[in-house]
This record gives sequence, structure tokens and C-alpha cells, in this order.
Amino acid sequence: MKKILFLAATFLPAILFAQVPASVPVSVPDPFTITGHFKNLNATARAYLFYQLGANKVVDSAEIAEGSFKFTGKIVEPEVAYLVIDHKGTGIAKLGNTPDVLNFFLEKGIYDVNGNDSSFTAKVTGSKLNDENYALQDQMKPLEGPTSKLMAEVNAATPEKQNDEAFRKEMNSRAKVIQNQQIVILKDFIRSHPDSYVSISVLNQMGPHSSNPAELLVLFNGLSPALKDSESGKLLHRSIDQAMVTGIGAMAPDFTEDDVNGKPVTLSSFRGKYVLIDFWASWCGPCRLENPNLVKTYNKYKVKNFTVLGVSLDRPDGKADWLNAIKTDGLTWTQVSDLNYWSNKAAITYFVNQVPSNFLLDPTGKIIARDLRGDDLDAKLAEIFGGI
Repeated sequence: MKKILFLAATFLPAILFAQVPASVPVSVPDPFTITGHFKNLNATARAYLFYQLGANKVVDSAEIAEGSFKFTGKIVEPEVAYLVIDHKGTGIAKLGNTPDVLNFFLEKGIYDVNGNDSSFTAKVTGSKLNDENYALQDQMKPLEGPTSKLMAEVNAATPEKQNDEAFRKEMNSRAKVIQNQQIVILKDFIRSHPDSYVSISVLNQMGPHSSNPAELLVLFNGLSPALKDSESGKLLHRSIDQAMVTGIGAMAPDFTEDDVNGKPVTLSSFRGKYVLIDFWASWCGPCRLENPNLVKTYNKYKVKNFTVLGVSLDRPDGKADWLNAIKTDGLTWTQVSDLNYWSNKAAITYFVNQVPSNFLLDPTGKIIARDLRGDDLDAKLAEIFGGI
């Protein structure tokens, strides 16, 4: 049920969102009451409310009588919550992977959820936070059309066309324009809503994908003192501080892991070269799709002062899969892994919570770019080396 709170469909696949950290209760919880009014629900339907109370996950349910139901409870801070309608009354275990769900901000107070026969299309009224979120959605709506058109063109293209360099370059260029427009809207919202928990949510979702965490820190510092001092604010500040460790301009933390032959390889041994640290895994579909682009770029610039250090997040029993993927995909650069899956020590050091992820280092070991793929990586290297 992890769905994005604000206009998720408009964010391009290159942007994957992080889960908003749960609050830790430090004060007396505040009460809430939510009353639902749905015009056309059948008699067997049942409502479920999923939310977080501090460190505890709460699942509540309510009977629906003549289209109406009510939830009451307490929360420590505003939380992302999910209202699910079980239309057949079969229970949450049988709802499948695509339930009828509304995601919204759960805050203290009394407010309503109004709809016809679907939770997904329902709307929360009488809630300041949700009003602010709807306003943000309205600002993002003009980008829905261009995004849908772009994705339709990509999906309709033949495999040959999708592999065509000119086509990919055009699609990536158009996607970046839309993505930049989205980021501008989100930043403007944060600046104009310094006391809103929606701003905390937006910053949390932008955070893991920002190539410049210092910019996120500036946005965070513009929030109200009360919001920054909230538990969600403290957790966000902590995550930004962590991101600063591997942000652009930071010196890359050193690490050592074994290569395919069990020989220790240390990152600092590559000093004097431009190095792309590539976090990937044999089980990662997007990583495998990106590998041909990386192979092409590597072969183009390896004659310059450039190399790649692959760090695999394969499982403890996945060495054979790792080695087979290296051979199949033609990855001829140095590969290392401790085969600890998401507990890979280098990945933890670099706060990697998704793959593929990469970091481009200059010869001194300073991080100069992050998450460059396809044409973006080629363009950055062409800028550095003057093209080939």
C-alpha cells in the first residue's frame, strides 16, 4: 500500500520515493475523529484505517451502515494514513495487491471523508493539512499530460527504437524538463508552507534522490522552529546530515571489500583516477538494464583517466548469480561485494537504499556527481575529458 501522497503518477520512474520515517512518541497523543460518507457502497463493504502511532502500526476497522462509518483514535504527530474499502467484506488478507485505497494526512481534530463508491477517488474535508496537499496536487496537475504522453511514447516504441541512442536521448531530455518543473513546484511549496507537515513529507520524499543535500538543508532550515523541533523534523534533519556525508563536494568515505577472487580492494587505491562507484545487484532489473549503457560509456572513456568500481548487493548465497551477471553483461571493470545483500558495508556507509545508485569521484576522492546514468553519465564525462 505504499503510495505517494502527492500526485505520485506525475513523478517519473527515475524518482523513487522513500518511506516517511515513523514518529517516536514524546508527548501525549491527540485525538482524531474521521467520519466517512460514501453514497453507493454495498451492504457488505467494510472500512479499514492503517496508520502509525509512534513506533506502532495500527490497523482499525469500521462497519459501514448506509454508506457511513466512523474512526476515532489518537496520534502523536500528523501521519500518512491509508483508508481502504473492502467492497466484498472478505477481510484485509484477501484484498490483493491493488486495494481500493485513499492515502491522506491523519491529523488531530474532526473531519470527513466523502466519496461515491471508491476510497481512491474520495476526498478529505475539514482538514488543513489535506487542503494544503490538495493545493499541491492542483499545482502539479498541468504536468500530468506531458508525463502521460512521454510514458505512452516510450511504452509504444519497439525494442529496437527503445535501444536507439537518439530516441533515448530525446526521451531523457524531455523527462528531465518535466522532472525539473516538478522540483521547482515542490521547492516553492516548501518555502511557502514553513509550518506544514506536508513540507516535511515532501522533503522526506525528495531527500534520497537529491544530488545536493546541502540544498535540502537550506529548505529544512526555512521551516518553522516548531516543525523542525518535531520528531518528524528531527528525523528528517538526521537523514539530511547523513546525506551530507556522501553529497556532492564531500570526500568519499573509504571502504574495503573482496573482489571476485576474494582479494581485498580498497577504494582509496583508485586515487588519481575519476572513479564511478556503481552499486548494483544481479537480482536488480533496472541495474541489468542500465549495464549496457555503462559498458558502452566505460569502453569509451577507459582510455582516459576513468574507471568503474562495481559494488554488488547480492545475497549471501548469490555469488554464482553475481559472477554470472558480470560475465553475461560484460562488466570488465573491478567488482567487489561482501555478499551481505542490503547489509553490504559499503552500501551502509554510503546510505544506499536503492539500486542502481552511483557516485562519481574526482582524482582526489571528492564526490562530484551522483546517480548519473545513460546519456547523463556520458555527458558528464565528456565535460570532464572534452569528449572523444
